[in-house]
Amino acid sequence: MSVVENSKIDRILAVDDTRDNLILVQTILESEGYEIDLVADGVSALQHIEQSPPDLILLDVMMPGMDGYEVTRRIRKNPNLNVSYIPILLITAFHESSVVEGLDAGADDFIRKPFDTDELLARVRSLLRLKHSLDEQKKMARQREDFVSRLTHDLRTPLVAADRMLSLFEQETFCKISPEMKQAIAVMIRSNQNLMQMVNTLLEVSRFEAGKKTLNDEICHLPEIIKEVVSELNPLASEKNLTLKIDTSQLDQQEETAGVVMGDPLELRRVFNNLVGNAIKFTDTGGIEIRILEKSANSQDKGWVIVEVEDTGYGIAPEDQTSIFERFRQGRNKRSGSGLGLHLSSRIVEAHGGKIVLTSQPGQGSIFTVTLPKQS
Repeated sequence: MSVVENSKIDRILAVDDTRDNLILVQTILESEGYEIDLVADGVSALQHIEQSPPDLILLDVMMPGMDGYEVTRRIRKNPNLNVSYIPILLITAFHESSVVEGLDAGADDFIRKPFDTDELLARVRSLLRLKHSLDEQKKMARQREDFVSRLTHDLRTPLVAADRMLSLFEQETFCKISPEMKQAIAVMIRSNQNLMQMVNTLLEVSRFEAGKKTLNDEICHLPEIIKEVVSELNPLASEKNLTLKIDTSQLDQQEETAGVVMGDPLELRRVFNNLVGNAIKFTDTGGIEIRILEKSANSQDKGWVIVEVEDTGYGIAPEDQTSIFERFRQGRNKRSGSGLGLHLSSRIVEAHGGKIVLTSQPGQGSIFTVTLPKQS
């Protein structure tokens, strides 16, 4: 099998404190066309990997100072080395327990001393196939995310133009129109705005997935943000004869920092707009209650602000609850949307150091609970 993938020669780093072992490995692998780098200890190996990440690492387990297990753990914990996966082949002379420890540390395979040349080459080829496969998957994922980002960005331009033009028609800017035509244009405007919202959500998701989303942190008073959201969505609730209320009775109103978090107010508003909007959408009788409370601080954190959005709607089936925050996961309800809103909400909450969870009983409604670190 050729060692050249896409005209690139695979580089292998061999790490062993015994010079003769390094020369043996170098001779075997160079004869197969691989490019080999040699280092004699764990510290040098980590420095070399940081400066010039190889395609594969052959790592001796027993070395003075820093053994192969510790080198493996440090490689796997280094965020700078996560861009492209580096397989690690451990070389050991010991029994099964050492193999288990190495694999648990993050190694991909092992070979025992004294090793057979054919076996060594086979394991090297196998791990390099794994690396090339993972690299190709990451490349395709990046291309897909880039395509989605460009597509959604380009879709916004005609949608914005259509929205403006339809508004001019509705306002009879060009000519008088019949009531029937006004009604038809109003339907078109709502449909266009729904599509615009979907495109904007998809664009935000793609930014998070690509690591290009920047949060503008500032002090956020959650009760005020949620009051604004409720004020905006209350007409939708009134149309369905639903009650929509906020309960802040469990907050200490005398405390200046009650309900205050550090975060991006626009993104947090997006989260609660989505949660309350969904609650209204999937509730036909009863109402929605938003409770804001705090969890006391302890020695390890500053405390938490908790927001619960509870509805009396249809509820969510148990089999759907585990995947409800996954991208493009639509519920079974016929009113379910694109499956992006909850995924984006979870990404935003996680980016703020918090979490969002669901509890629900079919036919008895749902509670979405957002927990965010309190600003002291």
